[in-house]
Amino acid sequence: MDCNKLIVLFLLLIYPLLIIGQDERKADSLKMYYYNNHTDDVELLLDIAQQETNPDSILKYAKLIIQKSIPDSLFRLIHNGYLQKGNAMLLKGNLDLALENYFTSMDYALKDNYELGIGKLYIAIADTYSENENSSNAARYYNKGIKILRDLHDSTSLARALINAGDEYFNVGDLDSALIYTKESEAIFNKINSPVGQAYCLGNMGMVFAKKGNDRIAEENIRKAVLLLEEQKNYYPISVYLTYMSDIYREKGENSRALDYAKQSLELAQKHGLKEQISEANLKISEIYEYIGDYHNAHLYYKEYIEYRDSVINVESLQNMGNLRTDFEVSLKQTEVDLLNQQKENQKNIRIGMTIILILVLILLISLFWYSRRISSQKKLADELLLNILPAETAEELKGYGKVQAKRFDSITVLFTDFKGFTKHSEKLTPEELVESIDFYFSKFDHIIEKYGLEKIKTIGDAYMCAGGLPFETNDHAIQIMNAAFEIAEFVNDAKNNNINNKMRFEIRIGVNTGPVVAGVVGIKKFAYDIWGDTVNVASRMESASEPGKINISENTYEIVKDYFDCEYRGEIVVKNKGMMKMYFAISKKVSSSIKYTLSQ
Repeated sequence: MDCNKLIVLFLLLIYPLLIIGQDERKADSLKMYYYNNHTDDVELLLDIAQQETNPDSILKYAKLIIQKSIPDSLFRLIHNGYLQKGNAMLLKGNLDLALENYFTSMDYALKDNYELGIGKLYIAIADTYSENENSSNAARYYNKGIKILRDLHDSTSLARALINAGDEYFNVGDLDSALIYTKESEAIFNKINSPVGQAYCLGNMGMVFAKKGNDRIAEENIRKAVLLLEEQKNYYPISVYLTYMSDIYREKGENSRALDYAKQSLELAQKHGLKEQISEANLKISEIYEYIGDYHNAHLYYKEYIEYRDSVINVESLQNMGNLRTDFEVSLKQTEVDLLNQQKENQKNIRIGMTIILILVLILLISLFWYSRRISSQKKLADELLLNILPAETAEELKGYGKVQAKRFDSITVLFTDFKGFTKHSEKLTPEELVESIDFYFSKFDHIIEKYGLEKIKTIGDAYMCAGGLPFETNDHAIQIMNAAFEIAEFVNDAKNNNINNKMRFEIRIGVNTGPVVAGVVGIKKFAYDIWGDTVNVASRMESASEPGKINISENTYEIVKDYFDCEYRGEIVVKNKGMMKMYFAISKKVSSSIKYTLSQ
């Protein structure tokens, strides 16, 4: 990514924070309120996601927004959930997934006829294509988004769209169009009195003028941009602009001016401790000196580039380095006093001292870097593992309070599956083939229940158990379980009939029951989310009493789903420890049925 791309990405992701006052402390207070009050306020979740700056946190709350909004068909909130997922992926640098989520967000914005959301999404999509260097798609979506935002008179969003479109034209070499779009953006930022926006426009125009050969105007614009950004104490983009100006003059062969700009960038970066830009500026200066044949200076600045490239910003390490530097300066003063009598001896001591200091600093930096990377990696892995074991809401409660309150659900639907003759057939398989066979089915089952918003409870051997209606209560859990049951049965049947690789394939029995349960987390080690109650036992009995390829449901479930699915009455069948129970085979979905998904009130 070139310097100008860095500036645009900075504007795209950071500038909105300056406008709306995004504050990590505000995000923390909102999260505390959310978890302490156990509220189902999806708007609050959206507010948290918009205040977050960490992409993993944005992603977590975006998923919660989507999960809580889908049952009520809250299209605008679903749109915002996928928009936040896209933003998180863009921050992570995963452009393909960012686009995928932006297009999904667009589907829901269109369903809601949300024109402002559609306009902003066009710009976000265009920005992503621009980052991916797909100029034709970027231009197409910029034009669509700018047209909508003009009609809606959304000044702030339009100004951002125009400056990013101008940057895209700059990158493809259409300098006149770049200047037109950037000037229009500047006029809007002036009107709404946004110093940061004005500064970016001036800086970008400075680079356009430099490319066009208008050096005086280019430098005037860059100077104005620098003054505005210094007033806002926003030093990073200043250093980037100066480095980029150095690149432009170097391309023109004006090495003296290129060197001057690179040194200005280095001086600013050093003054404000911008380590990344210190490294970049040192590299630019080294390259210029090498180009003009000054290999001594080229080598010196390249050494500085290497040192800062691998350094880690850490308050404690900086303090220790400052103390070491102070000790070194004191030793130098003492050396000057003793030089008359012991010059050779002191020079030897200085060399030894400097070597020891450099070794200590290097060890300290390596240790801090290793430790911070290890802690970050372990925390990320722990969070991912926790979300694989527990529902997101339950995982957050466990992390926040160290325990999870058991909860009673008055009505959920439980599904059990089991493979016919699995034990007998498994004896013929190697351990690797057995695991591959189970993974083939259960991985698909996981995708199916996720599709219908269900919760996987556990697997025991070849048995698979899931439930609908928790951890968030819904009215459509029985219907969603039945939809998943039919899709599972169809997948198992297709796998058996189209077994191209001649793998071990099975027939499946499925059982379903509806009723009350208690849900919670058991254990303090290897804990698991589980459910208990007679409802679970009956669901298991429904599976045992089923037949291969069939979905056997209880009378409780039948009374809920009979208007949506064709069922065949089997009569009363004896059930272990329960006596006689009425059972039904679910045959097919009713084509004319219309199913509305709603959250429980």
